[in-house]
Amino acid sequence: MWQNKLKEIIYMLENSNVNEIEIKFWGRKYRVSKGASLAAAPIVAPVVPPEPMSAQQEVSAPQQSEPVESEVNGEDLLSPMPGTFYGSPTPDDPPFVSIGDSVKKGQTLCIIEAMKIMNEIEAEFDGTITDVKVGNGDPVEYNQTLFIIDPA
Repeated sequence: MWQNKLKEIIYMLENSNVNEIEIKFWGRKYRVSKGASLAAAPIVAPVVPPEPMSAQQEVSAPQQSEPVESEVNGEDLLSPMPGTFYGSPTPDDPPFVSIGDSVKKGQTLCIIEAMKIMNEIEAEFDGTITDVKVGNGDPVEYNQTLFIIDPA
């Protein structure tokens, strides 16, 4: 059956302005090109991306990290667990803390819901909230920055 598909590919190549076609199907890779002889050679080895692609990826990586955030002084308060971030006890209540609020050690800053259990996250030291890095209802990961607190 794959021979019929290969014949179709050769036919398409002969009747087009394309000089080469490379196709992968059923775990095999076939390259057919116009030239002195038409050949189809199955290659079973995994395909390695060409060098220009990796160079392009290297160039695009710094562009992703280019957006400069404003410098915020303070220490990061990290999430102790993955879950869902809630800034207030209920959707109708005001948030536990906002930017500019002073906090005391042990004060509840937010709730992280993990496996239907509501875990209160408390301040680890006295200070002032300088930035809130997560929005209400957003998923958070382990060790993700939740708040930046400037120590008092």
